Amino acid sequence: MTRQAFRFVDAALSDPGRVRAANEDAFVSVPERGLWAVADGMGGHVNGQWASKTVAQSLGEIAFAGDFDGDSLRVADAIHAANATIFAEASAAGKQMGSTAVALFLHDRRFVVLWAGDSRGYLLRDGALHRLTRDHTQVQEMVDRGMLSVEDAKNHPMSHVISRAVGVQAVLEVDAVADDIQTGDIFLLCSDGLYGVVADVEIADYLKSHSPENACRHLVQICLERGAPDNVTVIAVACDQITQLTLLPGQAS
Repeated sequence: MTRQAFRFVDAALSDPGRVRAANEDAFVSVPERGLWAVADGMGGHVNGQWASKTVAQSLGEIAFAGDFDGDSLRVADAIHAANATIFAEASAAGKQMGSTAVALFLHDRRFVVLWAGDSRGYLLRDGALHRLTRDHTQVQEMVDRGMLSVEDAKNHPMSHVISRAVGVQAVLEVDAVADDIQTGDIFLLCSDGLYGVVADVEIADYLKSHSPENACRHLVQICLERGAPDNVTVIAVACDQITQLTLLPGQAS
C-alpha cells in the first residue's frame, strides 16, 4: 500500500497594531493535527479578548479521529460550542460580545476552511491568490445584492459591520469550503487588520517570494509601517512537498 502525505511548513504572528491598546485577536496553530485558526474578538477589550480566546480554546481541544469528513465536522462542532459558551455568557452579563472565526484543517490530501465573520482564508495556487471565504458583513451583502460595487465597498463607512459572528446569536451558521490539496499550495488566514491595510496583490507577492515565517513577518511589518489601525494576525501554511511512503504487505499501517 502507498500513502501520500504533504509536509506542512507554517508560521503565525499577531500584533496589537499602532492604535489599539490591547490585542483582541487570538489564533490556533497545531500543525501536528493539521489545524490553524484566527479569531477576532469584539465587544470591548476584556470581552473581545475573552470571546476570541474562547473560540481558540474550543478549537484547540478537538479530539481528532483521523477521518477527514468526521474531523471536519468536529471543527465545525467546536465553533458551535464556542458560540453557545459566548452567547450564554453575554446573555447572563447583559452585554454583546462575540468573535469572528476562520479555521483551516488539512488532512492527507484534502483541506477545509470554515468561517463565520470577516476574518479571511486565502489560497495561493499556481501563482494566483484565491480568496476562499466570503465576508459576513452588511457591505458584502449589499455587494451580493447588486446595491454596491466592489470598488465602492472597499471604503464604505460600514465595511466592518459584521452580519454574522460567533456568540452573537443562539444559532450560528458556519460556512465551509473543501477541496483537494495540491503540491505548492500556500494557505493564509488573517484578521481584517491585515487585508484592511495590505492589498491582495501585495499579499500574493509576499507569499510567492518568502517562506511562511518571513511572509508573516513582512506582512505584519507593512501594517505597522502604514499605521496598523487594528489588531493584525496572520497565519501562513505551505504544502511544501509530497513524501512517498510505501508499506509492504504485513507492515503496520
